[in-house]
Amino acid sequence: MHTPGDIALFDRFARLYGALMPAANDRPLRAGLALAERDVERVLDVGGGTGRAARAVDAPVRVVVDPSAGMLAGARAAGLDCVRADGAALPIPAASVDAVVIVDALHHVADQTGLLDETRRVLRPGGVLVVREFDRATLPGRALVAAEHLVGFDSQFFTPEELAARVERAGLDAAVPDRGFGFTVVGIAR
Repeated sequence: MHTPGDIALFDRFARLYGALMPAANDRPLRAGLALAERDVERVLDVGGGTGRAARAVDAPVRVVVDPSAGMLAGARAAGLDCVRADGAALPIPAASVDAVVIVDALHHVADQTGLLDETRRVLRPGGVLVVREFDRATLPGRALVAAEHLVGFDSQFFTPEELAARVERAGLDAAVPDRGFGFTVVGIAR
């Protein structure tokens, strides 16, 4: 899912990441999940690392999926179910989850198209994808792109419109309910 270099960096930074990163903003996640056309009971937090987004979601079943063993150790310590996997090859049955959340992670994914296709595959009809990302076209976005490349990440960022178009190409109905440096793109499975 992440590039090999990104995975190695996340394994190295895992302990600090959990201690230094603030909790995920639950407001845009709740707003995105509210667009689901079904009850949200089973949620995958893909690229979820230490489970920041999973902890912010109110659902009976929350599973963190990430390729970094170091990051998943933090999620397990928080009591979350975890699967070590590449998001472009989810070991999850088709049409088996109500929501997929990807928070501050899509830009690290090597096969973004594969991840979006897998998301569509695992979502039940009426299920929802909620992606929180950073807009590369904003001034803080340009600074973030430069900083991530400086520390060695192979990040690829989008504008909200670019990401919404990719979500549509994956077969989901896309919307952009939240814009700014941090934005939300939602995709609904039909």
